[in-house]
Amino acid sequence: MKKIITVIYTLSFVIGAVSAQSVYDGVKIADKDLNGTARFVGMGGAMGALGGDITTMGTNPAGIGIYRSNDVMTSFSYSAYGMESKYEGQKSTIDKNRWSFDNIGVVFATKIGNQTPLRYVNFGFNYKRSKSFYKNMSMSGMMGVVENPSNPGSPYYVSQTNSMALQATDAERYVWDNSRQHLDFDNANRIFSDPDAGWLGALGYQGGLTERDRIDNEPDLYVPFLPVEPSSVFNSREKGGIDQYDFNVSFNINDRVYLGLTIGAYDVDYDKYSGYDESYKRGEGYSLESYNNISGSGFDVKMGLILRPFEYSPFRIGFAVHTPTFYKLTYSTSAIVTNDYRDAKTDELKRIIVDTYDYVGDMKRDYRLVTPWKYNVSLGYTVGTSLALGAEYEYEDYSTMKFKYSTSNPQLSSSASFLRLNV
Repeated sequence: MKKIITVIYTLSFVIGAVSAQSVYDGVKIADKDLNGTARFVGMGGAMGALGGDITTMGTNPAGIGIYRSNDVMTSFSYSAYGMESKYEGQKSTIDKNRWSFDNIGVVFATKIGNQTPLRYVNFGFNYKRSKSFYKNMSMSGMMGVVENPSNPGSPYYVSQTNSMALQATDAERYVWDNSRQHLDFDNANRIFSDPDAGWLGALGYQGGLTERDRIDNEPDLYVPFLPVEPSSVFNSREKGGIDQYDFNVSFNINDRVYLGLTIGAYDVDYDKYSGYDESYKRGEGYSLESYNNISGSGFDVKMGLILRPFEYSPFRIGFAVHTPTFYKLTYSTSAIVTNDYRDAKTDELKRIIVDTYDYVGDMKRDYRLVTPWKYNVSLGYTVGTSLALGAEYEYEDYSTMKFKYSTSNPQLSSSASFLRLNV
């Protein structure tokens, strides 16, 4: 569980590293849920060679060529899910129920002739929710005490403030080694837009959660303010999804060969809220909240083929190729730290609130995501009108996924310079 906590810290709160956040969310966007008509979902999506279902225009476009009459389909879904986490003997549970509108589509079948090689030309449209981001998570517990790595035998409290101090120290050391200058963590108007300073370190210092130790002719060292072992609470809420719109044309040749082409359009809307609290004693503690959004659109092209190799057999073989989906996305983020502390002189409880929006607004970064090529091979067989058998293999190499994003100051949207990354 401690490893899971570390991952949460890295992905949720190190919000200054936009490229790392984009890579993480890029995989989330590129992956798709199994969704569509009830029949398609019931078959596990293995209908690429069978066809005859509106949802197949998004997997093997040739499947729409099977139709010989017009058709309209729609589907809804109901999901009930729960989450349980345990940490240091404390258990957190979340139970959710949700209805969703998943799919609606139409096919127009146009008969050309019974004796001509080209028997049907069909047109189709389908909407489906290809990805749902709805997810809630919560966990809580005492963070624990470990041995101090720099001072063996002394206690070391596990806390997010350690990461704040470490990020500030690492950023300071990098700038010092390259310019013999100090980072200006005292100037909130500058530090949150400084590309060399991560937001986590800046929030920690501005929020009074870390302190600076300055020595002449050396980089500054930042140390956390941590009076006792903290009790922590983490909450995360994600919502939104990817809407997919497919436009299809398909052909039936001699009732033996089916060809199809689908152009897909995608609309992305993803929101994530993360909240992390640490409580100390006598009312002291802090909260760190982050707000993240990804929005944009994309398109792809899908090509498919279904062969019925034996004239009097229902056995079919399917092939499909999907081009990469070309997304144009905007990532925006902001964060708030609220620190309740006791004044060293008066022992009065005071509060510091630092909101990055007050200094840089919503930090926005436009970037482009190119998903991998996708290849699909499938087999299908029907027994009368009551039994259908399908098998499908799909290949997608995520190592070829690419990002392009501006390398300039994230506050400057006019830059045409882009950096390409492979996952």
